[in-house]
Amino acid sequence: MKTQTSPTRRARRTSVAVALAAVTTLALSACGGGSTGTSDAGASGSGAAASGTYTVWDPYPQFDDSSDWVKLLQKCGTDNGVTVKRTGYDTTDLTNKALLAAQQGTSPDVILIDNPVISTLADAGALTDTQTLGLDTSAFEKNLIAAGEVDGKTYGVPIGANTLSLYYNKAVLDAAGVDPASVKDWASLTAALEKVKAAGKKGITFSAIGTEEGSFQFLPWFWGSGADLTKLDSSQGVAALSLWKDWLDKGYAPNSVLNNTQTTSWQEFATGDYAFSENGTWQLGNAKKTGFEWGVIPIPAENGGVAPAPTGGEFAAAPVQTDTARYATTSKLISCLTSPDNALATDTTLSYIGATQAVQEKQAADPELKPWVEAVQGAKGRTSDNLGTKYPKISEQLWDAVQAALSGSKTPQQAMSDAQTAAASATS
Repeated sequence: MKTQTSPTRRARRTSVAVALAAVTTLALSACGGGSTGTSDAGASGSGAAASGTYTVWDPYPQFDDSSDWVKLLQKCGTDNGVTVKRTGYDTTDLTNKALLAAQQGTSPDVILIDNPVISTLADAGALTDTQTLGLDTSAFEKNLIAAGEVDGKTYGVPIGANTLSLYYNKAVLDAAGVDPASVKDWASLTAALEKVKAAGKKGITFSAIGTEEGSFQFLPWFWGSGADLTKLDSSQGVAALSLWKDWLDKGYAPNSVLNNTQTTSWQEFATGDYAFSENGTWQLGNAKKTGFEWGVIPIPAENGGVAPAPTGGEFAAAPVQTDTARYATTSKLISCLTSPDNALATDTTLSYIGATQAVQEKQAADPELKPWVEAVQGAKGRTSDNLGTKYPKISEQLWDAVQAALSGSKTPQQAMSDAQTAAASATS
């Protein structure tokens, strides 16, 4: 006998098919758990799993069943009277599998998903909002949970966040007579780069590659100018792109930034020749291996203060289930994973900053983490301002503009004007 598909399910399949096409522009930018690898032990589950078994998908394939992360998942299950069956996927693979599972009705009970993808899944009708779950979100920092807000509803909660700051090489700055504390705005940073070049060293390295990583790294300068993603060609936005172009023209930044990923940019900094590197929390472990004295300062806004940097990191979210009675336990599992003590352990493992004040206060006691806590407190979700699924379309035009201006094929003004025209067309 042929069964009929419900109108709701049919609508969701259509929405997810559209989302699958759109999400391909969101490549890995802020490093989460693993960016490569195969899934570890644990079968891919569904909300239709046997009673007493709850399935969890995450983007941490590097963690096997002996890891603290998987042990925490299992403990959260045991504490709530259920068994947790977990699968770890590569970040990009996880997004695609989540969308396909929503289309097929085989979604897990809990998914840990990169925060800019939340709006894509929510828009496709694939996620359950926190109000329906009965999940208390009041403890989470507003600037971080905003990445999960779509049309007045919140879908999931952040387990932590990472973001960008400026690493510096103390020996290079000392040789150039630059005090890192003197870098307060764009003018003082550019003056520092000028001194570094005059002293025979290299200035700053970053990633301007034509992918989401390039947009991710440009956003602190774009937002730090006061620009808004709905108007790429504002005078502020053009000023931010002109800053980067000026650095290349004067030799303060290398032409390699056009092809640099955040990894290759870090490798340049690790040579010891550069004064500054724009990079993320996830490089802390590598910083300790450089063999030179380093430090971290916030990315400055144009006229002083800390520039808002984009947030990376995952949300714990609940895909839509046919059996809504499962949501009560799902909510308990998410609450367990994001409780202050458990979140601190997880954030430490992932080199994340906590998403709640309680965790951030504990981390700020560590001098190494304090500047990162401050950076995350001033950070901003890429899909915030209710941009939602418009963000990937805008971002693609933004990284194209950066590439065009830095390569010299267009002026910063023309690059941003063209980008705004294309973004407006794509999001209308």
